[in-house]
Amino acid sequence: MSRLSQPDLRGRFRDLIYAETGIRMPANKDHLLASRLQRRLLEGGFRDLDDYLAHLFSGGALNDEWKLIVDKVTTNKTDFFREPAHFDILARKVIPEALNRTRPGAACRFRLWSAASSTGAEAWSAAMVLADAALADARLDWAILGTDISSTVLEQATRAIYPSMQMAPVPPDMRSRYVMMGRGRSAGEDVRIVPELRRRARFAELNLIDPPFPVAHNLDAIFLRNVLIYFDAAQQARVVSDVVNHLRVGGWFFVGHAESMIVDDPRLKQHAPAAFRRQEVDA
Repeated sequence: MSRLSQPDLRGRFRDLIYAETGIRMPANKDHLLASRLQRRLLEGGFRDLDDYLAHLFSGGALNDEWKLIVDKVTTNKTDFFREPAHFDILARKVIPEALNRTRPGAACRFRLWSAASSTGAEAWSAAMVLADAALADARLDWAILGTDISSTVLEQATRAIYPSMQMAPVPPDMRSRYVMMGRGRSAGEDVRIVPELRRRARFAELNLIDPPFPVAHNLDAIFLRNVLIYFDAAQQARVVSDVVNHLRVGGWFFVGHAESMIVDDPRLKQHAPAAFRRQEVDA
C-alpha cells in the first residue's frame, strides 16, 4: 500500500464511523483510533492502523470486524450512581409524582429508558431506586429498558455481573438488598444484581442515529447521559428530538452535566441541573 493512500483510507474509515454511529472522529485524532484498536492490531499481526484499514477495505474483512470496531469506538466509562443528584430526583420527585397521579388501590405503571446504557450501571442504579420505592408503596409496577449500540456491553448489562469494587458508589443498604456476593472462585471478586431486579429490566441493541426506535412511547423517565457529547450539533439535535418523542408530557429527561447546554428542544424545560421535563407545546 502506498503512503499516498493512507489519508484516503483513514478518511473513509472516519466517514464510515460517523455514518454508522454518529460519532465524529477528527483527522487529528487518528492516534486515538489506533490506541483503541491496539489490541486487535497486535492480535492480528498488523503493522499499524494503516495496515489494518487496508485489511478492512481491500481485504473484504469489514463485515467481520465491524462489531469489534463499534465496541472499541463507543465503549465509555460508566459507574453506578454516576451524577447521583439525578437518582435523588428520581426517588424524591419523579416516582412520588407518578404515585400521586395514580388513584388509590390502582397499579402505578412506571417505565424508564436508559438510552445509552453501556454495561448497565445506570439502569441497575435506577432499578435499585425503583425497587426501594416499590417496597414503600406496592402499587408501583416498574420496568426498565436499557439500550446501546454495542452488543458487547449489553451482554454484561444483561448478565449483571460486576467486579465487587465497582459497587463502591452504591449505598450500603441498597447493596445489601440488591447485590449478591459471588461464590466459589468468584467469591470476593464478582457480584451480581439480584434476580428480583433482573426480571424487571431488559437490554436491547439500538442505534441512536437510526430512528424510528422500537421503544414504547409515553415513558415516565429517560436517561440519555454522557453520549450527546460524542455527536456533532446536527446529530445532537436529531437524537434529542427522536428520543424525547418517546417521553410522555410531564416525563423527566436526564442528560450528562456537561450536556445541559446541548439540549434545545422546545418541548423540554429545565428543572434542575441536566434534568428536564417535557411540557405541552402550542401547535
